[in-house]
Amino acid sequence: MTPELRQAAVNTIKMLAVDAIEKAKSGHPGAPMGCADMAFVLWSQFLRFDPENPDWPGRDRFILSNGHGSMLLYALLHLAGYDLDMEQLKSFRQWGSRTPGHPEYGHTPGVEVTTGPLGAGIAHAVGMAAAAEMLAARVNTPDFQPVDHYIYGICGDGDLQEGVAAEAASLAGTWKLGRLIFLYDDNDISIEGNTDIAFTEDVARRFEAYGWHVQKVDGHDQLAIAEAIEKARAVLDQPSLIICRTVIGHGAPNKGGKETAHGAPLGPDETRLTKEALGWPQEPAFYVPEEVRAFFAELKAEKQAEARRWREGFEAWRQANPEKARVWDAHKNLLVPADLDAQLVEAARSDKPLATRKLSEMVIQRAAALVPSLVGGSADLAESNLTSIKGGGDVGPCAKIGHYDCSWAGRTIHFGVREHAMGAIVNGMVLYGGFRAYGATFLVFSDYMRPPIRLAALMQVPSIFVFTHDSFFVGEDGPTHQPIEHLWSLRMIPHVTLFRPADGLETAMAWAYALMEAKEPTIFALTRQNVPLLTRPEGFQIRDVWKGGYVLSDAANPVATLIATGSEVGLALEAQKLLAEQGIAVRVVSMPSVELFLRQPKAYQEQVLVGRLAAIEAGRTDGWYRLIGRDGLAIGHEDFGASAPGGVLAEKFGFTPAQVAAKVAAWLAE
Repeated sequence: MTPELRQAAVNTIKMLAVDAIEKAKSGHPGAPMGCADMAFVLWSQFLRFDPENPDWPGRDRFILSNGHGSMLLYALLHLAGYDLDMEQLKSFRQWGSRTPGHPEYGHTPGVEVTTGPLGAGIAHAVGMAAAAEMLAARVNTPDFQPVDHYIYGICGDGDLQEGVAAEAASLAGTWKLGRLIFLYDDNDISIEGNTDIAFTEDVARRFEAYGWHVQKVDGHDQLAIAEAIEKARAVLDQPSLIICRTVIGHGAPNKGGKETAHGAPLGPDETRLTKEALGWPQEPAFYVPEEVRAFFAELKAEKQAEARRWREGFEAWRQANPEKARVWDAHKNLLVPADLDAQLVEAARSDKPLATRKLSEMVIQRAAALVPSLVGGSADLAESNLTSIKGGGDVGPCAKIGHYDCSWAGRTIHFGVREHAMGAIVNGMVLYGGFRAYGATFLVFSDYMRPPIRLAALMQVPSIFVFTHDSFFVGEDGPTHQPIEHLWSLRMIPHVTLFRPADGLETAMAWAYALMEAKEPTIFALTRQNVPLLTRPEGFQIRDVWKGGYVLSDAANPVATLIATGSEVGLALEAQKLLAEQGIAVRVVSMPSVELFLRQPKAYQEQVLVGRLAAIEAGRTDGWYRLIGRDGLAIGHEDFGASAPGGVLAEKFGFTPAQVAAKVAAWLAE
């Protein structure tokens, strides 16, 4: 390439962004203009991709963590030959377009992860890089490496101020993720002005302390950027941060280097002056020079030839390594036995009451033996969450640490006390492909994880989130550890399926659903305390659990239905007996998943819920009125908990069988 052609390509990227944002009358031109040089170098000289096969498994991954600069990515996808035509660029931020304000996974071809919440892209990329190491350890051979790619990203000042980025970067350094390379758009500008008002740390030293390989370059010197990426690729035992000193809105004569370039169109006058300064034609808008179009067409052909060579090598590898190929298929196709649900139910059998967290542990062991792609762990709570895969080995670079023996072939992940990053890393592993990943902590600390849970739901990826210690029955730990509002706040997130199982069978079927059926994130809310053994009625089928709610214990001509979840199902059964002694016939419905129940046909719902309706759950009651109506009875707890033994709290908060029966009887007598 001549210097002139290079500059023309970079200016094309800049001006496509400027024109799209100007036409939309909203957007962020500063980042696309400031990052155009580094992005062009990365995409033209290093990034492996196939525009006509965006999901090609041999590709590098590219994550634009500062997702507000989305037009940078859209311009590159368009020029590189992805299915994103000029009309889509002209429809930036408009209804029905493939070019939303922030990149959305599953919506735009070539977008690897939904970004926008700052810092999240970095954390998701850490998950992808870890998944790449894990898959490489399982399938790579000396003759061919199916996993020989990198996870690249661009991030900005805002990303690095977010706590989730710090959590994830710390773990990435500990894990020595040499496949992870981020270019940092270091422009000293945020929405409120110069970053010195709130961000004066030495980023290079911070990341060096995390264990990253750090370089500093002029972010507008393409040769320096290329050399830095080459060096980063050669460092195999450290993630890399390339600090690119840039000018926000680079090329805009009056707004370049200023916060006014960050989050609003340049405006007609500044757009005209920018085109003059760059020697760019004023008309037409969305101009792409013929030589730039020709260059990207040639680049596409080169990238596709590289992809073909990989596929040829992969097919030869598959023939030469049938056992490894079977491992690849099991992971990439997320294979599970057809009778996994029945096998997991068998694994959860117990002759004594156990906590659902313990029953879940039993299920995990059987699931891990049957589903090779299952991996996961805890935010430093493995002994409480009971989520370790016994005998599966520990995930990380090969090292003996205390009684842990880590390798990338391991299956139990130790996230450390990093709940926010854990959620994003789990998503990243699932997005990478080849793994069904889960992360665990206490339900009350789902507060730290709400952003990645919401992103998983928005992207509709089947991440698994395991939460134990699911109610005030936690007891002595007190209100800081006792979830009250959490069940309904999680149920309110669209595209989430939450299970609060009542016993081993429901726990097993919750896991079976997550591994066999789920196309969206699944959440488990599990007890610390033991739950009673339950007996199902005649005709019950285990997949009735997947209907979300079913009749557990009936009565002749019931006047009401008691709906309960989790540990309160046993409570409802005891209350049913006491009410029967008073001549009050009620039905008990176990409802492990409200979401699944609401997806059932109306006829089924009306068949299950008869008479007047009462709901029993150890937490806030607000959401239950959708099911029970304004005249229904919701027995719950509306305030924070207290520090005392669980049995004491049950009595103080009205959750003994006698108290529940008395409330129901009084309500029915009204």
